Amino acid sequence: MSEQSEQIVIADLNNPLHANAMTQLLSHYASGIMGGGEELSEFTRRNLAAELAKRPTVHVVLAFIDDEPAGLVISIEGFSTFSCKPLLNVHDVAVMEKFQGRGLSKRIMNKTEEIARELGCCKLTLEVLEGNTVAQNAYRSLGYASYELDAAMGKAMFWQKYL
Repeated sequence: MSEQSEQIVIADLNNPLHANAMTQLLSHYASGIMGGGEELSEFTRRNLAAELAKRPTVHVVLAFIDDEPAGLVISIEGFSTFSCKPLLNVHDVAVMEKFQGRGLSKRIMNKTEEIARELGCCKLTLEVLEGNTVAQNAYRSLGYASYELDAAMGKAMFWQKYL
């Protein structure tokens, strides 16, 4: 069996190869149980790369194995008012099933951490589903943890309101 070639790159979303890989990986992730069970809409598939490319605070890391899209991290800069420094929120993490179990998510998350350090970020943030214990274990192994400001007030929760 020959060794597979792996490439981890910071995506250029103006590059059709990178844009298509990102959209393919994200749509596949969205269609699974951890992503809500529905592929990206046609509108989103057509427009996402161009819209993200307009935003310099969006960072996409892609992994290719033998030139096949294998994984991605999409992160978006935010700002910590308490630290008065930028932060990087990991918004999406996906690895195709056939490439899972090889540590690929850790390598693409490490590349994302490199970006955060270069930006002078004070922290990385992310949310993870309670039932996604595989991801939780991977994140813990990289130093992530839930947070609380005061034990009496409990852990932070992530909420949303659709508009």
